[in-house]
Amino acid sequence: MRLGGWCYLAPVRIRSVTVEPWDVELLEPFGIATGAQELASNALCEVELESGTRGLGEAAPFPAVNGETQADAISALHAVAEQLAGSELTGALLLPYAVRERLHQAPSALAALEMALLDADCRERGVSLFQHFGGRSSLLVTDITIPTGGASQAAAAAERAASQGFATLKVKVGGEPFEHDLARLRRIAAAAPNARLLLDANASLSGEHAVELVRGLGANQSQVVLFEQPCVRGDYAGSRYVRAAGIRVAADEDARSVDDLTCLRAEEAADVINFKLTKSGVSGALSMIAEARRLGFGLMLGGMVETRLAMTVSACIAGGQGGFEELDLDTPLFMKDDRLAGGFAQEGPRLSLAGIALGHGVRRGARPAPPGTRDAR
Repeated sequence: MRLGGWCYLAPVRIRSVTVEPWDVELLEPFGIATGAQELASNALCEVELESGTRGLGEAAPFPAVNGETQADAISALHAVAEQLAGSELTGALLLPYAVRERLHQAPSALAALEMALLDADCRERGVSLFQHFGGRSSLLVTDITIPTGGASQAAAAAERAASQGFATLKVKVGGEPFEHDLARLRRIAAAAPNARLLLDANASLSGEHAVELVRGLGANQSQVVLFEQPCVRGDYAGSRYVRAAGIRVAADEDARSVDDLTCLRAEEAADVINFKLTKSGVSGALSMIAEARRLGFGLMLGGMVETRLAMTVSACIAGGQGGFEELDLDTPLFMKDDRLAGGFAQEGPRLSLAGIALGHGVRRGARPAPPGTRDAR
């Protein structure tokens, strides 16, 4: 049964919930205005049903965004694991109130548990997560991020991305002097003159500085198609100032709940909403997506520094439901070896979900599926 844009599934009986740290080395630091992450300090959550079917989920906290750490996510999941063992849920996304409340302060942990439950449930029913969410389009196109750093490094990254076929570059700005950001943007625009530029300040600029940054590109300012969270959370006047300058604004830090969307619409402070499973949990993100459609916002789907596991779940939602104008599902490209296999297949900016047969299709790379279970792609 589908309500509020997401599904209430058949009852799920849980045998166990386990969690472990999942540290993944990055090819280069992933820097944003509020800090850099040199290692993806994530966590894996595994749910086993009474039938033996297993599902995997990923917590990808990013302390520089909301203060949540790997230790927070693991502690929160450990706290609810014993409570859930042996219990029957009336649906994979219908966690008991006490469990949801315990995970409220660790949203990436909530997302990991819900991913694992959805994965196990879909495997049990013999369907892919892509099919579960509607199966509209198995081919998707993502942008690629140019993190904070020097101008020469940014130009080289932009040129490389353009040569690989990426049409949209998401450029991290803020946290540095204005002249530094402007020099980087000018070098990026010159290196990839045909690229669409999506700027992301992670709530670090004033509305005036955001507009000045775009205007500083001169003839190349038309490359900027969206400015994500230019101003601090709650600075609706700043976001309106950017919009009044003819620059479309995407809300990220400003959009964590359905109530936030109501506020953004009333304040006329955003054109697009960037949804992230690790920001709101899977169920929360799905409810927000349904409400954003109703309110007439454009849809964008992104993430924190996630492996192919969480990114494949997001891709299944985007491809399954359709209607997303921007996809920012690129962080697996920044990882050396996540020790995972399956999920979407990627070639440059193109993601294919066609090869996923059961659940989200991601599995531990060196771990075969136990005989007689639906634990393999």
